[in-house]
Amino acid sequence: MTDGVTRILILGGTGEASALGRALAGRDDVSVMLSLAGRTAAPKPEPVPTRSGGFGGAEGLAQYLRTERFDRLIDATHPFAARISDNAARAAVLAGVPLLAIRRPGWSPMPGDDWTEVESIPAAAAALGPEPRRVFLTVGRQEAGAFAVAPQHAYWARTVEPLGDLLPVPHLTAIEARGPFDADAEATLMRQAGIQIVVTKNSGGAATYGKIAAARALAIPVVMVRRPVKPDVPSVPDASGALRWLGADAHAASTLRAV
Repeated sequence: MTDGVTRILILGGTGEASALGRALAGRDDVSVMLSLAGRTAAPKPEPVPTRSGGFGGAEGLAQYLRTERFDRLIDATHPFAARISDNAARAAVLAGVPLLAIRRPGWSPMPGDDWTEVESIPAAAAALGPEPRRVFLTVGRQEAGAFAVAPQHAYWARTVEPLGDLLPVPHLTAIEARGPFDADAEATLMRQAGIQIVVTKNSGGAATYGKIAAARALAIPVVMVRRPVKPDVPSVPDASGALRWLGADAHAASTLRAV
């Protein structure tokens, strides 16, 4: 802590990271830097300073923490960003900086859900089976290419960034959209496309749950990729928990609830 100001590095890219940044913005007792991986060309504007790109592994992140004199590190990355979380855990130890992870709860199957849970993206591609199906694919741009091994299917692939030629299959409808996604709109999309199966990752949260609710309502099966194992570090489920860990005052908590 320098001059009574706590310097906080947030590893972001999630709604939880943005919510925490909003709650801490403009305070004179903290200095916040939000770090983004740089995989999205046009990220949403944030109310706190941001940086983009990697650090060069755990050692590079540790050096950054020391050089910039950060007092706290918060891992608010995506539930499937296992490598970044591993690096954060190692860097916190190397730099001697307290670490907290924000880990939103995953989804759980409800009555009426028809899930096939798998351990990996390649396993999800295999789970589609040999017979051609109409697939709603929502696993992200970087991992969509794994489904090229199953070109017999017709894919409706939704990504935030343009998919380009990452999924070279003969029957592809590329959809560019950023959540949140409403359950009714998701059901309309699935009906119009004649979707027969949904493939997604267990990201948790409300922003993309609409497809799960829609699949349940339409009796469409879902291939669900389980989350990777993350480091065993102190964690909370949301930004409110991170505020408490930081010792933020009631004003910050009420600001968070209001957004």
